[in-house]
Amino acid sequence: MKRRTAREKAFQALFQINNSDIDTDEAIQHVVEEPVVDAFLHDLVHGVMNHRSEIDDRISSNLENWSFNRLPKVEKTVLRMAAYEMKYKEDVPAQVAINEAVELAKIFGEEDSGKFVNGVLSKMV
Repeated sequence: MKRRTAREKAFQALFQINNSDIDTDEAIQHVVEEPVVDAFLHDLVHGVMNHRSEIDDRISSNLENWSFNRLPKVEKTVLRMAAYEMKYKEDVPAQVAINEAVELAKIFGEEDSGKFVNGVLSKMV
């Protein structure tokens, strides 16, 4: 599975987890067709969930004129994934994580989601 596809699937799984009472592995199985889960996808979902409070604190400290709790669900999920990649995935350059997050925000979010995500993540570099 390509990393872009893995990121889309990870977004979908994390969105499910954050918006319903579903187990992490069950959410992953809902979004993949193959019986074997891609390692990058698995790491993204579990990594975000394992470091969520630290990631949320990092995002919160880089918000201007927004509180973390007021963030739309799509943007919050995308920001969490990118913040995880930027901090914990040494093989992913920060700019790649930002670009991929912006693309996810454009696909799943509102018209200005990509710009918002880019602004927040750029402050984290």
